[in-house]
Amino acid sequence: MTSHDVPSFHLSSESFTEGQTLPPAQRSGKMRAGGKDESPQLSWNGAADGTRSYAVTVFDPDAPGHGGFWHWAVLNIPADVTSLPPGAGSEGGRMLPDGALQLKNDGGFRGYLGAAPPPGHGPHRYIVTVYAMDVEQLGLDAGASTASLESTLISHALGRATMTGIYERHEARRHFNQPT
Repeated sequence: MTSHDVPSFHLSSESFTEGQTLPPAQRSGKMRAGGKDESPQLSWNGAADGTRSYAVTVFDPDAPGHGGFWHWAVLNIPADVTSLPPGAGSEGGRMLPDGALQLKNDGGFRGYLGAAPPPGHGPHRYIVTVYAMDVEQLGLDAGASTASLESTLISHALGRATMTGIYERHEARRHFNQPT
């Protein structure tokens, strides 16, 4: 994702550590990666004055194909909210703050889709970004594409905080019985 330079602020998570392997909760169950598809707990502070809302995305730039893979996008998070509990990105978004809107991920549903790189494809980066926005509502509806989200985020971002988790699925090993 390209963007203009904006100030950074602080982002932390009780679910994973910066630069480390994502735990099973943040991996995909739907895509058979042994996980739970649970969005991570996130806390942030130090956003720019004038922040009127937040948006959160999880993006895998290492996914095969053109343009990476969007695992989660939630926008219109009220400015007085500075954390999300684990699992806030469940389908239906019942744990999200009032007014927040989840877009469809690249798996085709509104919610968080855990890490699931192709087996043997190598380590993938899962970039969690919280954007401080200059508007309360980004003006996108639930059917908006991630391409329209990208350009909207860039044009309204006052600041950005990021964390990166890593995950690699190894190819299944086959065990053969040796005759004795």
